[in-house]
Amino acid sequence: MASKIEIESAFRDLQNEIIAALEQTDGVGIFKRDEWERDGGGGGITAIIENGAVIEKGGVNFSAVFGTLSKEASLNLGVGADSFYATGVSIVLHPHNPFVPIIHMNIRYFETENEQYWFGGGIDLTPHYVDESDARYFHEKLKLACDRYHPNYYSEFKTWADNYFYLPHRNETRGVGGIFFDRLEGQKRHTSKNELFQFVLEVGKSFAPIYTHFMEKYKDHAFTNAHKKWQLLRRGRYVEFNLLYDRGTRFGLETGGRTESILMSLPATANWEYDFKPLPDSPEAATLNQLKKGITRV
Repeated sequence: MASKIEIESAFRDLQNEIIAALEQTDGVGIFKRDEWERDGGGGGITAIIENGAVIEKGGVNFSAVFGTLSKEASLNLGVGADSFYATGVSIVLHPHNPFVPIIHMNIRYFETENEQYWFGGGIDLTPHYVDESDARYFHEKLKLACDRYHPNYYSEFKTWADNYFYLPHRNETRGVGGIFFDRLEGQKRHTSKNELFQFVLEVGKSFAPIYTHFMEKYKDHAFTNAHKKWQLLRRGRYVEFNLLYDRGTRFGLETGGRTESILMSLPATANWEYDFKPLPDSPEAATLNQLKKGITRV
């Protein structure tokens, strides 16, 4: 059975692998690593890239923390335990070019002293301009990773992502979705802890090939000031989701987490315009029409 040390080591290696792939593809940007310690136990490495050739701002973060749960946290999590251990990798990247999409990925593992454990995570794509072939490519790669472990994973986790990455006050999905899952336990899934670990790691390893594909495809794509304006407005929607609805962001801020690492998910610049409506039949209007739940991509 995979131990927390094995999982932590694999996640740490994954962070390094993804950083190396992104730096090579960007060609200019270099990640700055900031090692930190948590007062209650453990720590992590926040790796930040800024002003690269393709990536304007982003982070590839690793953490492994442990300590004592408050009674409130223990109750909210339903774990009936005092001490915990958690490790994970979290990524958000914001590109310069409006035709390169924003991407997010998170994989995580949590266990308690009474041997309760679960895995969670997900990966989703937020294009500023939705291209149907790109959305299909993205979902095909995720389905391939899911299908190696269970024939129902993709459809279940795709629906979960549609519902999770959603802005109800805008009646929009954050992007073209992806997969999302939480509290995966071997017993409840009728599988082993090792198999769940390998599945989550497979999701993590799918990240770099997927995103470097989009970086290469669109890094030299011509764009106008109008495209850039739209990108800033779409980034505004991204900020709204992360600050209003993202569970990890809210949980981290409400429980005294490391603010700089938590808010690395926000773009360098974003914009809001009162009651903005794109022109009919424009690429911007077409993108809004694609930001709906339940669209079949594969």
